[in-house]
Amino acid sequence: MSEAPNLHPGETVFKKGGANMQRGMETVGGKLTLTNQRLLFDAHALNFQRGATEVWLQQVVGQKGGWTKFLGAIPLVPNSIVLTLADGEELSFVVSGRAKWLAAIEKARGGGEAAAPH
Repeated sequence: MSEAPNLHPGETVFKKGGANMQRGMETVGGKLTLTNQRLLFDAHALNFQRGATEVWLQQVVGQKGGWTKFLGAIPLVPNSIVLTLADGEELSFVVSGRAKWLAAIEKARGGGEAAAPH
């Protein structure tokens, strides 16, 4: 896993931190980075499911708080963010400081004041 994602021209990092992404029944550990253009998840090398997930913010049509789910089905803790994409797919990330992540994503998507770099 790289420390800094490859950024496009004009792309600025707003927020980053450790996160887990729900991929089917596996919760994959890694790093989540929010920029003014994308949300990037880079999985740790020790996970069964490795690799990066890239979501362009223009694909995101909804966001909300969610629950961490055991085996992908049984709600445990309300500490996740859930993004709904234009194609109907939902992505779920377990983060620390869920409200701050949701606010930062909303601002990055243009729903508030310009987001300040983190």
